[in-house]
Amino acid sequence: MNSATRQKIVDAAMELFWVKGFQSTSISDILSRTQVHSGSLYHFFPGKQDVLVAVLETYRDEIENRLLAYAWAGVDDPIDKIFALLNGYRIGLVSSDFMYGCPIGNLALELHEPDPRVRELLDANFRNWVGAVEQCLVDAGDRIPADTDRKALAEFILTVMEGAIMQARTARDIGVFDRNVEVLRKHLDLLMQRAKVPN
Repeated sequence: MNSATRQKIVDAAMELFWVKGFQSTSISDILSRTQVHSGSLYHFFPGKQDVLVAVLETYRDEIENRLLAYAWAGVDDPIDKIFALLNGYRIGLVSSDFMYGCPIGNLALELHEPDPRVRELLDANFRNWVGAVEQCLVDAGDRIPADTDRKALAEFILTVMEGAIMQARTARDIGVFDRNVEVLRKHLDLLMQRAKVPN
């Protein structure tokens, strides 16, 4: 049994959980998508919950390669990076006709009472995302007022993103997403204007 087979299973499950949800995805769906024999899948993963753990670990460990590198290609300004990241979710919504949201947000909403390991991994994924955005705010330096809690602001940006995706998918209207992001942009603009005012 090689690691390529294991990764093939994880990649297929990532896509299926994203599109169909965890509960609606069966082991048969994963086997059909991968053309892997059931014995091979069960060699790596005793059950579907174990596949979910592997999916969440992959998102956690590969945020740079699977999300940030793509969103930030050719973007240098730290504030622009934040909006480029949000725009990546916008593109996903539009290109999939509102099928794709945030894979971690989707799972967090679906799994109301996850087991401790799953909850821990969901939290780790959110914290990684927040950490990446917080670093953008740190990299913005004195363009953001010194008394700004950058971690709290990054958490707020995650809240805006997740809420905007949820509302846009429900309404099937990208305008909802755009209005939320515009309010966030104005908030950051106000912060940057305040940073320019001498104390």
